[in-house]
Amino acid sequence: MPTAVLVSGGLDSAVLLAEEAARGEVQPVYISVGLAWEAAERRMIARLMASGAVSDRPLVSLTVDMRDVYAATHWAIQGRPPAYHTPDEDVYLPGRNIVLIAKAGVYCAAAGIGRVVLGTLAHNPFPDATPEFRRAMARALSLGLAHPLEIDAPYEKVSKAEVIRRGAARGVPFDLTLSCMNPILFHLHCGACSKCRERHDAFIDAGVTDPTTYADTSHVRM
Repeated sequence: MPTAVLVSGGLDSAVLLAEEAARGEVQPVYISVGLAWEAAERRMIARLMASGAVSDRPLVSLTVDMRDVYAATHWAIQGRPPAYHTPDEDVYLPGRNIVLIAKAGVYCAAAGIGRVVLGTLAHNPFPDATPEFRRAMARALSLGLAHPLEIDAPYEKVSKAEVIRRGAARGVPFDLTLSCMNPILFHLHCGACSKCRERHDAFIDAGVTDPTTYADTSHVRM
């Protein structure tokens, strides 16, 4: 039975997909919720999957439109992300993991899949990123769908730097990943948002050369 891996186009989920695929059969799943950067994510995921470097199984794309819940002025809808040094605690999308896991759970029940994994990291400060939340969601979905479902976050005690080191060891093509809330021309990282800061800092902490092309290089450290 395959494991459903939630992929976002970012480097964390790319490494997670590669590691899960090395252990057994996987089903990559991308879920669109209507955020400004998703078109760029989808293009980057297509390039990553076409490379064959992380999985040879076709991507499943699902949709849950959250634009009727988030305000039209929300930065994630308008594409005006928080600045470079914004703390992670201030970059919160309410209910994001609730929606992603719920949609993935319904898909898994229909597809006969019993395990969902996502790339939540150790430093994630949000209430829908805790082990208690995942256990509660797994129980609710298992009951409501009459289908046993396990929800795992294999990186819940792992830093982004360690994920990069693991990915480098597996040859994950980081240049085919996107960790930016305001991508330029669908593939360039803006270099000015907090996700770009998190990405660049992690490469430095990992001791791995950052292959990312940033449109704004004022924060780039060699």
